Amino acid sequence: MRQPVIIQIESIYYPILAAVGIPANLVTIVILSRGSYGLSKCITRYLVAMAAADLLVLIFEVILYETKDANFPYSFLNYTPICCLNLTLLFASIDSSVWLTVVFTFDRFVSICCQKLQTNYCTEKTATVVIAVVCSLSVLENVPIYFIHEPREIIDNVPWSCNLRSSFYTLPIWVAFLWLETILTPFVPFVLILLLNALTIRHIVLANRVRRGLRGNNAENQNDPEMEKRRKSIILLLAISGSFILLWMVNFLFYICVQFADTQFLDAKYNDPFTIMEQSGYMLRALSCCTNTFIYAVSQSKFRDELKNMIKRPLAPITCLFN
Repeated sequence: MRQPVIIQIESIYYPILAAVGIPANLVTIVILSRGSYGLSKCITRYLVAMAAADLLVLIFEVILYETKDANFPYSFLNYTPICCLNLTLLFASIDSSVWLTVVFTFDRFVSICCQKLQTNYCTEKTATVVIAVVCSLSVLENVPIYFIHEPREIIDNVPWSCNLRSSFYTLPIWVAFLWLETILTPFVPFVLILLLNALTIRHIVLANRVRRGLRGNNAENQNDPEMEKRRKSIILLLAISGSFILLWMVNFLFYICVQFADTQFLDAKYNDPFTIMEQSGYMLRALSCCTNTFIYAVSQSKFRDELKNMIKRPLAPITCLFN
């Protein structure tokens, strides 16, 4: 029997995403960890943490969930307890990735707009504490995920795979949990990122006008390092948060549909528009874990230089032989 189109697309899409995304995030972590990228230690901590969280999403969702289910449906990883644990870590890593994007956006807001708070908040120590708190709360928040699943089937008294309990949509405690999950990820992050970006852009535009006025009529013809620094900061900030919002939008809309329409998660009706919307949202959400590396490469010249050096080093002996 021919598989639905969305399943055929996923069978090709997820392996390619893993093959590209995992090396990209590993390279990003290595380059940023060296400290030669030209960014402050505070920013570097956030970017490394974001890359690590994205890497975990690719491992738990793309490899151990999507790709594994399609190619190895009866491996030991599909025992129900292991499957439930994987789903718990999967959602914890997703929440960590999302909220690290939020706290990075807030850090940039404080750095640019709140000069008095900047000295005490925008430090490596504060970044480390914030990252630890975000990751810990993400894990604690998703512990109930382990208990909302039941075996999809039992073969020779062995529980296989995971399925949402039928009481998930009716029992008040699980309904409240679903609302909490929807509000915390991704509704609140959407609102916070949009608000913080709007305030940051407004502050930069006003500050640039004042600075240009103080420098006189010839300001546009002069090289201003401070304005150039602000321009690069806002490009990086908007690229990261903008790609997050765009790639999460379909998933966000489906979460809203689950709350107000007669639809459910992981429905097997693959020709149903809501199911296609859900699966498309998951694919775009996973893609958001690969984009930051390419954003750095496009927007940051020092990152490109470091990337080129990493590629050249392994090829240097071969080049010498040919020369």
